[in-house]
Amino acid sequence: MKVQIYHNPNCGTSRNTLAMLEASGKTPEVIEYLVTPPSRERLEALLAMMQITPRALLRRKGTPYDELDLDNAALNDEQLIDAMMAHPILINRPIVVVGDKASLCRPSESVLALLGQPIESFTKEDGEVVRREGDA
Repeated sequence: MKVQIYHNPNCGTSRNTLAMLEASGKTPEVIEYLVTPPSRERLEALLAMMQITPRALLRRKGTPYDELDLDNAALNDEQLIDAMMAHPILINRPIVVVGDKASLCRPSESVLALLGQPIESFTKEDGEVVRREGDA
C-alpha cells in the first residue's frame, strides 16, 4: 500500500512520525511540502481524506498566521486555502497518507492508527517511549 508523508525535516514531530513509519517497515514517499507544496486540488483532497476543515489544518507557530489575521472568523475555507497556497508553512504537519486514508499526525504516535502492522513501541527523539494502543 502506498504511503506518503508531507514532511518538514526541521520539525521533531515530523521526524518522529517518519521514523515510526520506517520502523514499522514502511518506505514512504517523503514530500518536503515546503520545497514541493501540494497543489490546491491535492490540499483539498487531503482535507477531505482527513475530514477536517482548512482552519483545523492551519499552523500558527512560526508562521505569518497572526500577520495575515487568519484567526478572523469571517474568513471562509477558500480564503484559508488561498493563504496556505501562498504560504505553505501555514500547513500543519506531518500529514500521512496510507492508501485512501490520511491523518494530521500530531502527536506523532497517531500515525500508528493508520498502519496495519505498526511497531509495538518507539522511543522519540526526546526519549519519550510510545506504545501501540492496547500494549502495556
